[in-house]
Amino acid sequence: MLKGILQGCLLILINQKPYYGYEISQGLSQYGFENVPKGTIYPLLISMEKKELIFSNMQPSKEGPKRKYYYITDNGKQALESFISQWNHLSLNVNKLINERGKKYEN
Repeated sequence: MLKGILQGCLLILINQKPYYGYEISQGLSQYGFENVPKGTIYPLLISMEKKELIFSNMQPSKEGPKRKYYYITDNGKQALESFISQWNHLSLNVNKLINERGKKYEN
């Protein structure tokens, strides 16, 4: 489940502007995902490229060697819309469950 959520979060970031790998990690950290290892992010980016949700392009960097930037595709934008819709539905139902039933078990 977390992998699907993480993929959705990556699509949200990349939809805003092209990102390179380390920048993606920093972007996730800003939203509380600081414990996601880079060893999780890069394989997920490769998988997303294979699914044609994103594509990459090497670009020069002022700070050193070329960087691989990731861009969202039309398929990725559709997957993003689907993720947001599913997330809204899931979070609404989980919050409803917590609010109606979860309070019975609080200490």
